[in-house]
Amino acid sequence: MEFSQLRIFQAVAEEGSITRAAERLHRVPSNLSTRLKQMEEQLGVELFVRERQRLQLSPAGKVLLDYSTRLLALHDEAHGAVQGGQPAGDFVLGSMYSTAAIHLPKLLAQYHKAYPMVNLQVQSAPSGELLEGLITGRLDAALVDGPLTLATLDGVPLCEERLLLICEADHPPVRGPQDVAGRSVFTFRRSCSYRARLEAWFSHDRVAMGRAIEIESYQGMLACVIAGSGVALMSESMLDSLPGKHSVSIHPLAEPFAHATTWLMWRKGMLGANLNAWIDLQQQGKTRPEQEARAIA
Repeated sequence: MEFSQLRIFQAVAEEGSITRAAERLHRVPSNLSTRLKQMEEQLGVELFVRERQRLQLSPAGKVLLDYSTRLLALHDEAHGAVQGGQPAGDFVLGSMYSTAAIHLPKLLAQYHKAYPMVNLQVQSAPSGELLEGLITGRLDAALVDGPLTLATLDGVPLCEERLLLICEADHPPVRGPQDVAGRSVFTFRRSCSYRARLEAWFSHDRVAMGRAIEIESYQGMLACVIAGSGVALMSESMLDSLPGKHSVSIHPLAEPFAHATTWLMWRKGMLGANLNAWIDLQQQGKTRPEQEARAIA
């Protein structure tokens, strides 16, 4: 097997679709289909099964995905090592949606300009899914809601976010969860850490949270709240970036729910040249990451 085949296989496994994988790799779908078929013929097994218009990994495919993740990581590590530790090769960074929209653009521009040999890819998802990607090796680093109590990860803080509950414009002041009891809540899926924080806010005062309606964008959440359909939680920086922010009422939460810190996390022992370069830009003159990295036990 070639490394190019493994990258195609990994992309299709993660996307669940040849078409979406082709878009991600900037190739035509027919090329990916041919390469996957060649892999299956070489291995003598089926790597995927089709279920409900989505490609799912077969048992053999799940085994290969674990090996391919480790092989590709070693390949990129070796590539960087022989180039004298200079940033190069693939670097896959995960990010929460709000962080990707608000805090990443400037960092991405600086990184691309400083390290053109790095193929930097950004994958956005809720914190829970990003952590899974870190642990399995699918992601090299991730910007998540933290700090985290996982002994296998290290990290440094990126920024602190102020959390706000938003309601329709004429909603009376919200002093606690009892003031929005029974209202529908617009949120991301269950792996979203902000959703977990909101659930904890209700639970803290022993108030039942209303029906959770999952929406995959902050713009969609804001539109639903403006229409008076329910409430939502988002960071102040995210709300400030959205058109229509003046069409809702804003209600800061009381401590300990008023703030959240976004952390850059990575697996222990995986602080390579690409990640070091990213941390240097992010920290902007702070202590070296080897000194500042915190083992969260």
